[in-house]
Amino acid sequence: MTAITTPFGFESTAAEVIAGIDLSGKRVIVTGGSSGIGVETARELAGAGADVTLAVRDTNAGDRTAAEITATTDNAAVHVGRLDLADQASVAAFAASWSGPLHMLVNNAGVMALPDLGLTPEGWEMQFATNHLGHFALALGLHDALAAAGAARIVSVSSRGHMRSPEIFDDINFASRPYDPWLAYGQSKTANVLFAVEATRRWRDSGITANAVHPGAILETNLSRYLDPEYLAQLRASATYAETYDGSTLRYKTLEQGAATSVLVATSPLLEGVGSRCFEDCNEARVLDPNEPNTSSTGVAAYALDPGNARRLWDVSLRMLQTG
Repeated sequence: MTAITTPFGFESTAAEVIAGIDLSGKRVIVTGGSSGIGVETARELAGAGADVTLAVRDTNAGDRTAAEITATTDNAAVHVGRLDLADQASVAAFAASWSGPLHMLVNNAGVMALPDLGLTPEGWEMQFATNHLGHFALALGLHDALAAAGAARIVSVSSRGHMRSPEIFDDINFASRPYDPWLAYGQSKTANVLFAVEATRRWRDSGITANAVHPGAILETNLSRYLDPEYLAQLRASATYAETYDGSTLRYKTLEQGAATSVLVATSPLLEGVGSRCFEDCNEARVLDPNEPNTSSTGVAAYALDPGNARRLWDVSLRMLQTG
């Protein structure tokens, strides 16, 4: 299978990758569309003519963002819907309220590194429940709308953090192992990639494809809200805007650069009919050798693309939703 390459790269912006693409008549949902790269993703999709719905917990913030996007794009078709991904009733209500086709679902929202173990009322670890199960249930609820579009795309926003942990199927919710914020985040981000793999396998015949995205390291987002303020201040003051992390060097992106890969995967003609892959820096990510140390600053772990893991996660997720 030939890897997909594009003319774009690390420094490309969302505006650059979508230039010349007309999304008139396309309907899009962006979760977490009122902050961070979600705003920039929604802005560029709206700027290309799409009808965009911001799926957000805080509808007041969503309304402000929608008004700002309309003002900067002259596109009045920017809507707001309430969605709390950690609340399955909220997910079900959002999906039930949708009518008509859906051409793009950008699963962008997420939480990172919750310092203490948090559980939903169902007993699910909060990062897994929000980052994966909420989006999983949302996609299931919107399946018919995606199928009605004829050639729909799902963008599953993951992270380089997936390299911190594969899916620990025997203890997803940290019931019998010590809670670690980064291991919890890592397995939730691995789940985002595995979802794209299995969703494409199951739904390709309905015209639905899904791909995962690593947006890159971006400081100016709400994802950083649980990190130590002094640590963040040091990073922001860095002249190089880079740090050594797990033995590797990370380069930070702007919000506009961070949204670029999501926008490309959602819209590029190069990805028509393409699914079950992972992208970073606007190109398909290389698959890391299982024996390679996970200190690489690029690439996707082989376990995150493993079809067997993807099928197992799908089945486990269905059981969790049915018994939760």
